[in-house]
Amino acid sequence: MTHSPTRIELVCPAGSLPALQAAVDSGADHVYIGLRDNTNARNFAGLNFDAEAARQGVRYAHDRGVKVLLAINTYPQPGAWERWTGAVDTAARLGIDAIIVADPGLMRYVSRTHPRLDLHLSVQGSATNYEAINFYRRHFNIRRAVLPRVLSVAQIADVIRNTPVEIEAFGFGSLCVMVEGRCALSSYVTGESPNMTGACSPAAAVRWEQKPDGLESRLNGILVNKYHDDEQAAYPTLCKGRFEVGGASYYAIEEPASLNALELLPELARIGVKAIKIEGRQRSPAYVAAVTRVWRRALEACTHYGSGFTPNPAWLADLRAVSEGRQQTLGAYYRPWK
Repeated sequence: MTHSPTRIELVCPAGSLPALQAAVDSGADHVYIGLRDNTNARNFAGLNFDAEAARQGVRYAHDRGVKVLLAINTYPQPGAWERWTGAVDTAARLGIDAIIVADPGLMRYVSRTHPRLDLHLSVQGSATNYEAINFYRRHFNIRRAVLPRVLSVAQIADVIRNTPVEIEAFGFGSLCVMVEGRCALSSYVTGESPNMTGACSPAAAVRWEQKPDGLESRLNGILVNKYHDDEQAAYPTLCKGRFEVGGASYYAIEEPASLNALELLPELARIGVKAIKIEGRQRSPAYVAAVTRVWRRALEACTHYGSGFTPNPAWLADLRAVSEGRQQTLGAYYRPWK
């Protein structure tokens, strides 16, 4: 199957109505949101949308030609199936353009109950090959698949060559050392799985304490990090904590870093990637606006210049200013030894 280079769409996060408006105003083609419960994988207090805010957001986006996607991408728990099907029904009632789903049972419900509602396979579904993606298309008619951030560009190209399903790839944002949120570390420490409750390091387990020698962050009582006065404190997750190992204190599992695939845009366009996804529903409207503006300009420049595209240094500086940690990476996309 061949794909000709096309205009890449920009899919941006929104954890609130102001963030949605910022994404729309800054150039997003799609905005993805979640409801205020554990049906979505960013289930934090003060985040996400109730039905009225979602209705306002859909109206705001649609009036400006932008589509809205609803993430229902956690796995339904026994005894609470109706909460997840209710979220799907809400999406259909609000005129959501597509839902992002990971659970096959929920996909079946959508395809049978709301066949006109487009289905996007969530990154939480961990489909890393075209056979898996084609399986979901054959049985549930998924239109788009969001690829996990574990594939090289060559591997993404192989997927695209062998499926008619649109492929969406992450372009910018925080990385996860686990398999796209299937986190044993958070579950081990807090007793709550991100794929079930929708939150990595749930807020109820997080504690901050100012000590004479720095600010401590704890997760369910476990010391995760200690920050000096000149350091910027990050939300505590076990994978990005600093620990004493062999007499030294450092990021023993994963050093905080942001994915930034801006320089790969011509290659991603050439192989047929349909959309670039920006991570960050937990981030502020200012973050959403800044990142969306940069990627909108970059995508337009890439369409104009093709293989001659190079990132503007000012864009890179703007993205560094909102990155997690002190470094950026191409992640798994760039693996020249493979």
